[in-house]
Amino acid sequence: MFNADAFINETIESLKQEIQGNAIIACSGGVDSTVTAVLVSRAIGDRLLTIYVNNGFMRKGEDEEVQKMLTDLNVNFQIIDASEEFYKALQGVLDPEKKRKIIGEKFIRIFERSAKEFNAEYLVQGTIAPDWIESGDGVRDTIKSHHNVGGLPEDMKLKIVEPMYDLYKDEVREVARALNIKVSERQPFPGPALAIRVIGEANRENAAIVRDACAIVEEELEKASLEGKMVRPWQYFAVLLPCQSVGVQGDNRAYGKTIAIRAVESIDGMSAAYSRIPYEVLDKISMRITREMKQNINRVVYDITNKPPATIEWE
Repeated sequence: MFNADAFINETIESLKQEIQGNAIIACSGGVDSTVTAVLVSRAIGDRLLTIYVNNGFMRKGEDEEVQKMLTDLNVNFQIIDASEEFYKALQGVLDPEKKRKIIGEKFIRIFERSAKEFNAEYLVQGTIAPDWIESGDGVRDTIKSHHNVGGLPEDMKLKIVEPMYDLYKDEVREVARALNIKVSERQPFPGPALAIRVIGEANRENAAIVRDACAIVEEELEKASLEGKMVRPWQYFAVLLPCQSVGVQGDNRAYGKTIAIRAVESIDGMSAAYSRIPYEVLDKISMRITREMKQNINRVVYDITNKPPATIEWE
């Protein structure tokens, strides 16, 4: 039986021995990286610099929310806007594996610059078991390269520290609750962010479209959950598909893009079942997306595929 309090105490003591100098950690504001940042901060204090990077593919209001959270957690942090670097690096890239690897390497190069300024030798990551299992290890097939595993460049000089390497998502949430961290129940959000919810080129325009659609999906599902119409899914978001279809606006023919809604139930992220969202809630989401985003979107579909055979994210 997993004991969160014992894990916290043992991990903090272990980190005190492992990290002998300064360290940096990438923190997206998600539960994995936030829990890791708090544990390491308790172990080495201000010798840890927590870095939040806006890669141009974050959700609506993410920058402000993460800044407030890190301030409340009383950790040493820095916010970097590197959106232009990521847009440039991903220009013309369509292959999802290549996209993930480019994002992973770009993150590392940014962290290396920050590490040099902070005189840090260590890079702490919130890697958990599903990350390295799905990324493959020479024995297992690569399902999808997680940016903090498959995207690491071979010439990286920083020493990697991964205190939650063997934990699954449900165990990470137990640790977050024991640490009294507010994001303990926050839904998972991929490290590459909205870039892998754009099927096709992840540019500024497509990022803006999927960002608006994701915000609507989140708002409506969370509202329906609070009103008792449904149980809030484990993870829920929108995906921009690389296809267009004929639609109608007024009396005119219109050609628009398609948004897919994805919502799943899971415990640890290793398997998942699609959520049985009430039709009235799906209808509200569809109407809002096609009304508020009518310049770009004229069709909304719902993904009813489990994991396996599908992954939770589309890329």
